[in-house]
Amino acid sequence: MSHEIVIGCVGKPSAGKSSFLNAATDANAKVGNYPFTTIEPNYGITLYPTPCPCAKYGKMELCAPRYGRCKDGTRFIPVKMLDVAGLVPGASEGKGLGNQFLDDLRQAHVLLHVVDVSGTTNEKGEETVGYDPVNDVEWLRQEIHSWIFNNMWRKWSNIVRRHTATKAVAAHTLQAQLSGYGTRLPQVMQALDTMGVKEPAGMETWDKARVEELVWVFIDVRFPTILVLNKVDMPASDQNIARICKRYPDAKMVPTSALAECFLRKMKAQEYIDYTEGSEYFYTKEDEDVDPQVAERLKPPDDRIVGRLERIRDLVLFRYGGTGVQLAVKTAVEIKGMLPVYHVKNLNSMSCDKGGGSIFRDCYLIAPGTTVRELAGQIHPDMEKHFLYAEGPNGMRMGEDEVITKQNNIIKFTTAVSDSSSSSGGTSSSAAAAAHVSIHGHHLWLVDCPAMNILAILARWIQNTSQASYLLNGGHFR
Repeated sequence: MSHEIVIGCVGKPSAGKSSFLNAATDANAKVGNYPFTTIEPNYGITLYPTPCPCAKYGKMELCAPRYGRCKDGTRFIPVKMLDVAGLVPGASEGKGLGNQFLDDLRQAHVLLHVVDVSGTTNEKGEETVGYDPVNDVEWLRQEIHSWIFNNMWRKWSNIVRRHTATKAVAAHTLQAQLSGYGTRLPQVMQALDTMGVKEPAGMETWDKARVEELVWVFIDVRFPTILVLNKVDMPASDQNIARICKRYPDAKMVPTSALAECFLRKMKAQEYIDYTEGSEYFYTKEDEDVDPQVAERLKPPDDRIVGRLERIRDLVLFRYGGTGVQLAVKTAVEIKGMLPVYHVKNLNSMSCDKGGGSIFRDCYLIAPGTTVRELAGQIHPDMEKHFLYAEGPNGMRMGEDEVITKQNNIIKFTTAVSDSSSSSGGTSSSAAAAAHVSIHGHHLWLVDCPAMNILAILARWIQNTSQASYLLNGGHFR
């Protein structure tokens, strides 16, 4: 399961954020067409679809995810999603639920800005007609900018004075100021690189406009945003979408209908249709293309249900290729460059337990640039502490500082101590043995280690130990 990314659903009140959360997750967020339906943040678990290696290795029938699911070679990886309280213009000054919204925002790594493209709610989330949703896109970024900029500019002189006195690097100084927004040093360095800032940065010469520029660039790095153009099946939606695309040609956008997805899921649960989330098709009992075995368990829908299903099929599925909900989640994960990695204990069977079962059981989403040793620590601290080596999908050893990519994202770890609670791996079907090495007070214990690997492990450990002599448990394995 992924613990590395949180997708935040943001936008003005009544834009459809809670409906989107219900459509994308297992949550049951309160839904209503009035401002501040969401008072406390709603959490849910959504599923990120990605190709599973079980198809490549011919193990689709045996694939057994610990979390999420695998269907026909597609892995659905759990990802946390957050729907926060509605935002209105002036939130950075405390209007509406602004303070709470902005505080909740820190928890998110990427934002889905849900925009009501129907034009039936104004900037405060109140019912109206003919509202231009183009306005909603920019003022959200403006509120986030004002929130961060005001906090920084208010104490800018003190920041510069301390920076100059300590002769610090600009990235370190700014990271200390931006850490409250969940910011890491590489993100600050990326923002400075985008601005073309080199050391010495000359922060003492930066004026208000330069600091405002820094905040704009920082927002793009820290809070990458996808525009979720919701309510696409309403009469005025097409022309509003066209205006938004013309105004923001470089923005990432996904047209969606959260209510359509919710309804299709409900009909599937009640066995009126056969539907796969994210698909552009659904099947009823009367459809010619439906699988006969599926048709037997489906119930015939009444005229009211048929009418609504046909409307969704015509206005959403055929026109946009799906409801857009799953595509929005997929885009959010991939805009951060997150990579699925599979930890196994046997590279031949791809099993995750000593019995040879649990094929491709453990999958994690990791940030780009994660190294082998860092992954070991993310799986379990003991795995990093007792790390010896790792092997990639081809059986070749990987350096502990090697960056994990799509080409080497199936990994087996071998550690100095085998502990079932740490899921450390490193076992094989060969005979196991134990050994103890002591070098002038330095100790290494090998427990339940494949006998054929012990000499290689000991040789590496001894080579990395500065002492010259050693005692191998009285000269004998036991």
